[in-house]
Formats: sequence, C-alpha cells, structure tokens
Amino acid sequence: MQVHTFGPLVVVELDREGAMLAGEEDALKVIGETYGTGADWVAIPATRLAREFFILSTQQAGGFFQKLMNYNIKAAIIGDISDHLAESKALRDFVYECNTGRHIRFVATLEEFGDTLRAA
Repeated sequence: MQVHTFGPLVVVELDREGAMLAGEEDALKVIGETYGTGADWVAIPATRLAREFFILSTQQAGGFFQKLMNYNIKAAIIGDISDHLAESKALRDFVYECNTGRHIRFVATLEEFGDTLRAA
C-alpha cells in the first residue's frame, strides 16, 4: 500500500498483488486495510478485481461500491479495462456515469487520476 497526495487530498493505493476483490465482503477488507490512513480516496488496481466484478448482472460492483460509500470512502479503479468495456454496453454506461459523479472513478493511470482531482 502506498499513500499519495494530490493537493489536499490523500489517496491510498492498494498493492497490485493481493487477493482478488469482488463483492461487499471484499469492500470490508479494503475498508479495514485503509482504516486510519486518512484517505480521501482509495485507488484500486483493476487487476485486483475479479472478472465477475465487471459483469454488472452479478451485482458485485454495485455491492462493493455501495459498501465503500456507506463508509464514506471514494474509490478509483486504476488500469486498463478496455476488454471488459468492449463486452458490455451496460458497463460502458456505468463507467461513464461513475466518471461524472463524485464517488467512483475509472482511469487508466494514477497520474490521470491525480489530474482529475486537481481539475475538480
């Protein structure tokens, strides 16, 4: 786990290696892992997300993000998810909606994410 600052915001980046994440129970693990860090955002490598996470009908992404929001934790998914986007219009719409909101972002790199935070 690494801690980054972008202006006044603290971003905790999870390690690229580790258990796969998918649903609500995994969100609780993320919350526990980042507890006490002062994080405004948690950056999650896309490679840590289970394939089922990106299939919206499984409701894993919704449960995962809802649990984070219940604990007032914002999340950025960092990495290339183009293969998943190519397979699902619903996922493309979901990502678009997330990226226009305030709590969830999907970006290619941590640097790109930092740029979106600075621009806000």
